[in-house]
Amino acid sequence: MGKRFVKQWLIVLAVFMVAIIPYVNKETTTYVNASDEYAELGHQINVILNDKKLDGSVTGVSLRSADSGEILYEHFGDIRLRPASNMKLFTTAAALETLGENYRFATEVLTDGKVKGKVLQGNLYLKGKGDPTLLKEDLDRLADQLKKQGIGKIHGDLIGDDTWYDDVRLSQDLTWTDETEYYGSQVSALTVSPNTDYDTGTVIVEATPASKVGKPAEWTVTPKTNYVKVINKAVTVEKDGKKNITIQREHGTNTIVVEGTIPVGASAAKEWMTVWEPSEYALSLFNQSLKEKGIQFIGKSEMKLGKTPKNGQLLVKKQSMPLKDILIPFMKLSNNGHAEMLAKEMGQVVYGEGSWDKGLKVIRDTASSLGVNAQTLMLRDASGMSHVTMIPANEISELLFAIQQKSWYPSFLASLPVAGDSDRFVGGTLRNRMKEPPTKGNVIAKTGSLTAVSTLSGYVTTKSGERIIFSILNNNYVASSVTEIQDQIAKVIASYEMKK
Repeated sequence: MGKRFVKQWLIVLAVFMVAIIPYVNKETTTYVNASDEYAELGHQINVILNDKKLDGSVTGVSLRSADSGEILYEHFGDIRLRPASNMKLFTTAAALETLGENYRFATEVLTDGKVKGKVLQGNLYLKGKGDPTLLKEDLDRLADQLKKQGIGKIHGDLIGDDTWYDDVRLSQDLTWTDETEYYGSQVSALTVSPNTDYDTGTVIVEATPASKVGKPAEWTVTPKTNYVKVINKAVTVEKDGKKNITIQREHGTNTIVVEGTIPVGASAAKEWMTVWEPSEYALSLFNQSLKEKGIQFIGKSEMKLGKTPKNGQLLVKKQSMPLKDILIPFMKLSNNGHAEMLAKEMGQVVYGEGSWDKGLKVIRDTASSLGVNAQTLMLRDASGMSHVTMIPANEISELLFAIQQKSWYPSFLASLPVAGDSDRFVGGTLRNRMKEPPTKGNVIAKTGSLTAVSTLSGYVTTKSGERIIFSILNNNYVASSVTEIQDQIAKVIASYEMKK
């Protein structure tokens, strides 16, 4: 009786082991889930995940059918991990759902006075309402329109109004060292970008060699402004000398120090630097535009921040491009400032409060309405810069599945980087990755990067013609890069041909 029981137990165990073999990583015996049809693909991914570069790290992977939403493969798919800029997938979906793909941001010029002759008797207000695409030339056009209305002089103050959002400039987990970098700019409803990459609240500082050795390097600031002070310590050296230029803003100030050496004939050294207090920066540029158009302030005028009175009269207005067009530089180039401004805009539109708290609530609620398990999300910012924001890979793939039914989905998809496409506004952050078939032009996905974090989530079509949603979250690695591991996973998915 005992031998028969043991024999029957062994038969049951053998059947069980046969059943789970397809789901076992044969290299590491780590258990994962994979559907029967995709067991071989799962095995290939398991082998890739056995790379020694990932030793001691955590990787979450989730693959779904784009047609059915069924999970085809997962590896730690329910573990909360740092998404880095994959957080922007949630922010973009919420913005399209809440604001709409044709939503436009406004910048207004108003007054509390009257125009008498060519003199505006009263204050002039520059009111920002969250436009992330405002440029110096836009301010020039606003000033020109005032001139065409017959205003030549202003007897009053120039006041910048950034109260559309709250006055909290930096998200709660942004590190001290990131505050001066272009990707960590202060957030304001009134902010200016230096060029059409639209890095809000920044200037471009460029250093070039002088024509003679020993002379100070030459420098420029774009847009041209006195709002920042440049201290130039850089020196021009011999043609075969070392190029070693640093450009840094002193924390808490608008003093930018350029130092080091640059050889004669060398290419320029260029850095995007954040400014301290972007609202005052924008106001300063507008004051400059007014002067350049011949509009003068008379009397004891001041330039300061304040709030437009309710009875303020609108003089001129600038509207941004529609949201669906803003999403191109935002997502292709992974613009952190845009993400945080969108969060505050959603908070303002839905709750009448342009804050991170209200904006993140909108993002969370939108994700929940799309079938994402919002209870498992830890959302601390809208860009993914926070090391405390955490999302499981399965919830990212769920979001990417659910949004396919939305009318705005084509705009969402068009905003994602396309693998191997050299055009910056098509390939974006994937333009130098996966440059050969079957991934080139096939992998359409959002990248993400922080210290010890690299992520990639999006869409890819298999050799069999099936569209697969994938999310790969690499956390806590110490290797210099793990993007090649993500690219390998994308390649095996793209190359997969399901056996019939």
